[in-house]
Amino acid sequence: MTSADILAPRLPSPLEEVADDRFGRHGVRLLLKRDDLIHPELIGNKWRKLVPNIEAAAGRPVLTFGGAYSNHLRATAAAGRLLGFPTVGVVRGEELAARPLNPSLARCAADGMRLRFVDRSTYRRKAEPSVLAGLARAAGAEDAYVVPEGGSNTAAVRGCRALGAELRGLADVVAIACGTGGTLAGLAAGLDAGQRALGVPVLRGGFLARETERLQRAAFGGRRGDWTLDERFHFGGYARTGPCLDAFARDFEDRHGLPVERLYVAKLLYGLVELVAEGAWPRGTRVAAVITA
Repeated sequence: MTSADILAPRLPSPLEEVADDRFGRHGVRLLLKRDDLIHPELIGNKWRKLVPNIEAAAGRPVLTFGGAYSNHLRATAAAGRLLGFPTVGVVRGEELAARPLNPSLARCAADGMRLRFVDRSTYRRKAEPSVLAGLARAAGAEDAYVVPEGGSNTAAVRGCRALGAELRGLADVVAIACGTGGTLAGLAAGLDAGQRALGVPVLRGGFLARETERLQRAAFGGRRGDWTLDERFHFGGYARTGPCLDAFARDFEDRHGLPVERLYVAKLLYGLVELVAEGAWPRGTRVAAVITA
């Protein structure tokens, strides 16, 4: 039995159409791809990205990286508890070591993850072989299988190709919030010709197009699929929201009875509402928003 079998995912994830007059008045249909319902603890793109890496780790400890509120760290810790392998989380910000754990990190610790807090300068250099070796040695995890921040590597990108395959023939545009580009890279590769993928970055910096192309080259040998990014809806950067976005998310929740996660999903849905108002798509277009958390 594989890790995927033991974790008992709900696949394919549901695709639900919602009636929203902001789309309807432009003749555009809005569908929600409910990846948040795949698994109660390894939600959405985290399940799709983690499972191939867990199987590659073959029972070894998994060492990975994230910020203080990382969903990826939480999902990795939960997988370790469910499947019985050790996990180590390298957390950005050594100052956090002297503070009480926030609810996200407390959940990681409760699931058995060993947390190592490092200064931000070292964290930025974590991909350098010598720095990575030092981090693993300090954590007592020299034999660990290393998963990058956000879980985006070749195995993860190939795993996310199934997301696109599940949507073949069911949408014209598939939109997803992006942190590291791995899910977008796989999604776009899995779609049919004629379908388009749209990434909405939740971080500033303009680096995701380059990173998504790099991931596709590593996974598939070159760029795959028709995909673009719209960089306008990050609201100042990762983990930044503000009253406008919060009001939008509460309104969407009231309209559709769907809890809207603020750091990724709210920015995606806000961007889609803005785009449809701008006339981004012709009448009859089916737009699927991937709900990842």
